[in-house]
Amino acid sequence: MQSRTYLIVATVLMSVIFIAANLLAQTVLTGAQADFTENRLFSLSKATKDTLTDIAEPVDITFVYSRSVGQDFPAVRSYAARVRELLQAYAAQSRGNVRIREIDPSPFSPAEDEALASGITAIGTNGNDPLYFGIIGRNTIDDERIIPFLAPEREITLEYDLTRMIARLDDPDPPRVGILTSLPGMAAPGGQGGYTLLQDIARSFEIVPVPEDFQSLPADLDVLLVAHPPALSRRQEWLLDQFVLRTGRAVFLVDPAAKTALAQGPFDISTAEAHSDLGMLGAAWGVTLAPDAVADAAGALMVPVDLGDGRTEEQAHPLFIGAPAIDMNQEDLITADLSRTVNFGAPGAFLSASLADGLSFSPLIETGPSPSFIDANKAVRDMKPSETLKSYETQPGPLVIAGRLSGQMQTAFPAGAPAFEEPADPVLAELARAEAANAPPHISSSEINAEIVLVADVDFISDDFYIIPGRDVVVADNGALVLNALDALAGGGELSRLRSRAPSLRPMKRIDDMRAQAEARYFRQQAELEAGLQDAQGRLEELQAIGSTDGFYAGDAEADLTDEERAELAQLRERIVSLRGQLRDIERDYRRNIDRLEGILKAINIWGGPLLVALAGLFVWRRQRTHARRDA
Repeated sequence: MQSRTYLIVATVLMSVIFIAANLLAQTVLTGAQADFTENRLFSLSKATKDTLTDIAEPVDITFVYSRSVGQDFPAVRSYAARVRELLQAYAAQSRGNVRIREIDPSPFSPAEDEALASGITAIGTNGNDPLYFGIIGRNTIDDERIIPFLAPEREITLEYDLTRMIARLDDPDPPRVGILTSLPGMAAPGGQGGYTLLQDIARSFEIVPVPEDFQSLPADLDVLLVAHPPALSRRQEWLLDQFVLRTGRAVFLVDPAAKTALAQGPFDISTAEAHSDLGMLGAAWGVTLAPDAVADAAGALMVPVDLGDGRTEEQAHPLFIGAPAIDMNQEDLITADLSRTVNFGAPGAFLSASLADGLSFSPLIETGPSPSFIDANKAVRDMKPSETLKSYETQPGPLVIAGRLSGQMQTAFPAGAPAFEEPADPVLAELARAEAANAPPHISSSEINAEIVLVADVDFISDDFYIIPGRDVVVADNGALVLNALDALAGGGELSRLRSRAPSLRPMKRIDDMRAQAEARYFRQQAELEAGLQDAQGRLEELQAIGSTDGFYAGDAEADLTDEERAELAQLRERIVSLRGQLRDIERDYRRNIDRLEGILKAINIWGGPLLVALAGLFVWRRQRTHARRDA
């Protein structure tokens, strides 16, 4: 075979092999990927994979994105690419059960009509066209759920939001939340007349009240909310213990000094104890509620304080703590997307030094670095800030106000179910026996890994702590904290294990540190120079005013000044010019090191590749030349 013919045949065969290999790869390797990013940005979590595997019927996801408008906003454009990649990963993992399509709602188009009809938010821009950037989800029976706007700052919760949407579309029935409480505000029928939080829960969940004298828990609860429980019998504690072992999903709100519990009844007569704790369950878990209340001077909220004689004054009160969102756990979805403070009133603290084997306890919200314990009996009353500070004894580190308890649990009742205590009334005894017969058999350890959220305060769910009275304006994320906890836990084993993801846009730590150092150094100098400039200009105006009289032109203003004042005036003018020059230098020097580093990085990006190729070529050439000389 001639060399020319051989070359043609070889080229054709290689082309056929290449095309065949690509077609085979598309079929065999669909969904396969290798994720080398540090935070596994392009890999779905196991919880999401489990959810997608268990989908019973197809779910249609419509990605709504105004491409032409989004191109003008780099953050939106980058985030849209991230969303598109994640949706493709969902479709590949679900093996056809999640069907993805994308629409571009240009003005007056059918796509825009679809987006608006579904409730996607139209965001105004500087141009004529709005920005649509959201997701519509539908199942086979036309149930619909939406994410009205995909805010880039919520990227850390993107996978959770998508997985929750798909899970709710696959099972559209609202989760059932049982509520056990001694607070009338959390036990109002249908949520009407109770706390705003109770009404918010009723909008997203099916509420199942648990009476204070319960002898069994309602069936098919997805999650149990225990908010300042009444005094419980041993059998009732056993029922809670068994629920946690079987279902593993509960939220406990307990408090050593529940201020709101003392003013719940008519005429402010107490109808509930001021103290609640985790009882035998906490002892079995190795997590206990400290007996005293917590004060934190660093997070003290401004509250009205009675000064007597009908006078009040706003003062910082260490017993009323505002926990800022930035200091909460950013790796847990319950607190990761909170943007405002959570306000607490004389909260407690959880101690976990003797945590049981198989369990982990992760703080969600902590105090500042120097809190103090305050006697609960005093804290529950109206202590003034000055009294609190007199009793303040600084602790060596932050205290945990809220946390998440996870893992395999053991029963708090190793001897089995406590004996049933019958009421004295025969009728009530018969009813109690019938209810107790529904209790499940005793088990000794968790059937699934438990996810328990603990909060050491109940006052924070009262409207007074986060809603402006009479205006219904929410000013803190108290309610959002509880709703996030219920939402995460009620989603089942998969959703409750999801954590927030790292954002795809990684910070440039070295540049951020350099910028912070520059700000600390230059902004201080700038403030000092500006203060000096202002003083100099003020003195200059004073001297000029001395020489200004009626009938004089501005240029003659120095005629009535003494020689010393004229010399001072000249010095002031020179100083003002010098200060202005120094301010310009500071503004220029502020970014000098950052610009130098950016210049080096640009030079490496532009010339690094070509230089490496040139060096590699030079190395190969030298090596070949050396071999040629040896062969000669």
